[in-house]
Amino acid sequence: MTAVDFEKFVERLADASGEAILPFFRTSLAAEDKAHGGAFDPVTEADRAAELAMRRLIEGAFPSHGIIGEEFGNLREDAEYVWVLDPIDGTKSFICGLPLWGTLIGLTHRGRPCYGLMHQPFTRERFSGDGEAAFWRGPARRPAEPARKAQQPAAEERRRLRVRACADLAEATLMTTSPKLIDEQLRDAFFRVEATTRLSRYGGDCYAYCALAAGHVDLVIETNLNSYDIVALIPIVEGAGGIVTTWDGGSAAQGGAIIAAGDRRLHEAAMRMLAG
Repeated sequence: MTAVDFEKFVERLADASGEAILPFFRTSLAAEDKAHGGAFDPVTEADRAAELAMRRLIEGAFPSHGIIGEEFGNLREDAEYVWVLDPIDGTKSFICGLPLWGTLIGLTHRGRPCYGLMHQPFTRERFSGDGEAAFWRGPARRPAEPARKAQQPAAEERRRLRVRACADLAEATLMTTSPKLIDEQLRDAFFRVEATTRLSRYGGDCYAYCALAAGHVDLVIETNLNSYDIVALIPIVEGAGGIVTTWDGGSAAQGGAIIAAGDRRLHEAAMRMLAG
């Protein structure tokens, strides 16, 4: 099977996770701290409900497949096909009522990310990719409809995603979730790169990588990522023409210190500066 064969099933996973999450968004939802004294790492009932819903569908449809999930651990992680799930990437934004979060659904084949989808059910957006092409799907941009049509389902559109050319750090827009989340011993290297860029913004989580794939952002630099934070995003960025690696140029599939760029020339320039 190819990644294309799984597309419809991934859409089912996205539907199920969105249905589990949305009733909790912008409510008085309690958040537990998984760090237990370390840096605040929240988890909510929405995270757990969404991952359980996806796991049930996967185990029912593909009992031989593996699953790696943020909330409920790993199952058959050495299988030929492994689903890599982050039910809410951006839980801190979620509990603040901000829409900068999404569900990450990734699929690996023999350890290599082959398909990924980021679903934001509140804004009704889906970013998907298979490493060869990437697409955005969401509400159609059109004038307001007459009131008599207000009850009809909202129209959607689908667009191809493409990164933008940017070879010079001085012209680049950089994103990271927060400098505080970057390893302390690597923080100075990040700030060196940031100081050379035209614009930097914080707080995007998975949205930063999707904005890069859409051609709005040029560079994303982070550390301490887990596989479930990045696997779904790799085929999206690569499918849009970008590059995602570790800081030393290796595979990003296991997480760690990650750099994503829309332009390979920018990627090389940033890597040289990160290496000091």
